[in-house]
Amino acid sequence: MDLGIAGKKAIVCAASKGLGRGCAESLAREGVDVTICARSEGPLNETADAIRALDGGAVNAVACDITTEEGRQAVLDACPNPDILINNAGGPPPGDFRDWERDDWISAVDSNMLTPIFLIKATVDGMIERKFGRIVNITSGAVKSPIEILGLSNGARAGLTGFVAGISRQTVRHNVTINNLLPGPFDTDRLRGNFKVQSEKLGLSIEEVAAKRAAGNPAGRFGTAHEFGEMCAFICSDQAGFMTGQNFLMDGGAFNSTM
Repeated sequence: MDLGIAGKKAIVCAASKGLGRGCAESLAREGVDVTICARSEGPLNETADAIRALDGGAVNAVACDITTEEGRQAVLDACPNPDILINNAGGPPPGDFRDWERDDWISAVDSNMLTPIFLIKATVDGMIERKFGRIVNITSGAVKSPIEILGLSNGARAGLTGFVAGISRQTVRHNVTINNLLPGPFDTDRLRGNFKVQSEKLGLSIEEVAAKRAAGNPAGRFGTAHEFGEMCAFICSDQAGFMTGQNFLMDGGAFNSTM
């Protein structure tokens, strides 16, 4: 299927690895010019070179901290009129809520709620004027099914979900959609980090925790960044203009629910 987005311009946040990189690769293969960002310049430039090798859309890399005003401005200077925005930021650390202080909560809200909102604010009016826009927020399956040790993420991402539920109904008449893509267990550094915490708690090796978790998923495995990226690209497609304000869960069937 031709997704109809060749020649569009996209900002993809936290794209040097993992799910962000998967999204950037899939968009580039569709002919989208992508501006990718991440904190670490070396890995970011390596990823940019790898995406350029796909012979798709052009690639621009901006090393910055997207959770800061300066970082967001640097990305917007590099891509001032994006047609597509992929909001993504590393999740806050796992742990016990009894150990978290106010600064921990403020950091989580800044990264996983306010940063996406500020980027939407900076780009959505231009999308409305051009009569095309696709905004995808990478959140978490924990929005639907909270994970005990991810309380900071549960709270901050739920706040973003509530915000999107309202604004997405205002923009869709202009062919600007805003949706959330909720990953479950994908084979990323983030997942492995969570396994480390669980392994220490359970007295098992990381490999044992990973194998047990994979076997317990209805799919019998973890998802891949490529699968995630392809879903993201479809949500950004010309054909997806009638879907807005939705939470698309990708978890191999782990969340057991009729609806």
